[in-house]
Amino acid sequence: MAGPLISFLTDFGPESSPAVCRGVMWGIAPEARILDLSHTVRKFAVRDGAFLLSRMVGYLPIGVHIAVVDPGVGTARRPIAIRSARGDTLVGPDNGLLMPAARVLGGIAAAHEITASDLFLTKVSSTFHGRDIFSPVGAHLANGVPIADVGPRIDPSSLVDLTFPEPRIDGRALETGVLIIDSFGNARLAGQPADLARASGGELTPGRAFRVTGGSIAGGGADVAWHSTFGEVGAGDALLYEDADYGGLGIAVNQASAAARFGLEIDTPLRIEARDT
Repeated sequence: MAGPLISFLTDFGPESSPAVCRGVMWGIAPEARILDLSHTVRKFAVRDGAFLLSRMVGYLPIGVHIAVVDPGVGTARRPIAIRSARGDTLVGPDNGLLMPAARVLGGIAAAHEITASDLFLTKVSSTFHGRDIFSPVGAHLANGVPIADVGPRIDPSSLVDLTFPEPRIDGRALETGVLIIDSFGNARLAGQPADLARASGGELTPGRAFRVTGGSIAGGGADVAWHSTFGEVGAGDALLYEDADYGGLGIAVNQASAAARFGLEIDTPLRIEARDT
């Protein structure tokens, strides 16, 4: 039979740290299936990590999900384990990183501060809790150790929360902003296609023209059409589309970077208005 699932997301990069953590996990739970979700989260970007984790966990089997984007490592921030209503366990720092994923998984059934040092590595550093605390505790949980054994139960309302910016309808326009920029330079925006359709008063049919303003877009903005996929426009042309990773809005340039073209960064505000209004 397949072993328990441990998913793993960090901002550690391609160096040795993720491999060391996997070694710790397998030393405790040798039958575990470890799935690396990403180790290229933008450095120290807790919201980026929270966004990516929350967009992935719903596709995964029930398991233990370890996430470490932890600029407060070694400070008074708490290490925590959260049991979701679906039955998953989320392990990581109490800095908001786990909260959006917990909501995707049905909400918090129980939350515990991780204090049981007998579940840690023998020597705990002040700067590598991913290896010394989160990896071994996650592996013990995958082995079936009850979540109550990691430490005292805590009130979920005391956990550091994290939410994503919401879009706003202003007349016939959608006021939105950049949530994250992927490695292709595509910008994922706050809101859903339904929000843009509601703001613009019509269906999002292929080729429907919108005016986008914000970022470094000069003058009165840029004309960008709605399309269902990149190949519906020429190389170097921009499009608005439904992002397949999370079903939200995206702006892209076919075979190029929308972030570079339009001067987009995290939290850059954008205004999108239909040209046929």
